[in-house]
Amino acid sequence: MEENRSYNQPTADTLPQELVQAILHKVPQKPPFRFIDGLTEISEDFVRGYYRFKENELFYQGHFPEFPVTPGVILTETMAQIGLVTLGIFCLGMHKGDTPPVKIFFTSSDVRFQKMVLPGDLVWVESKKQFFRLRKLQCEVSMKNSAGEVVCSGILSGMMVPDNQK
Repeated sequence: MEENRSYNQPTADTLPQELVQAILHKVPQKPPFRFIDGLTEISEDFVRGYYRFKENELFYQGHFPEFPVTPGVILTETMAQIGLVTLGIFCLGMHKGDTPPVKIFFTSSDVRFQKMVLPGDLVWVESKKQFFRLRKLQCEVSMKNSAGEVVCSGILSGMMVPDNQK
């Protein structure tokens, strides 16, 4: 992953908003289970995006109510949505025109957790493609906090298959 990046408050995104909106329109996860606020970089080999965990997220009500902490499964989901789903949509060219929908299946993960994410925290996800063939995408993904410290990182994989049901 590239270094010397800003992990403070997101400023104006560097990508054209039409591209970002076209990609986000194709993401199958919808609020309240979408953990993508924006994308700042995307290419055939890399994506960078961010999400701020809102203090009223439903999962905080029961996940250590006296000291709410973002569950690891939610951190993994955030990395998958930004690091796999958006990159896969871009690599397949699904953001161009009226392409048919796909179903996305998370196939494997190997994630190491190093720091907590608390309500209100801004996180950045950076994902570098390891391979993409036969609609299977595998990436090296990391999540950093606003101080640029690694929160969690690992290898994530997923499959994209045509959605023949309307």
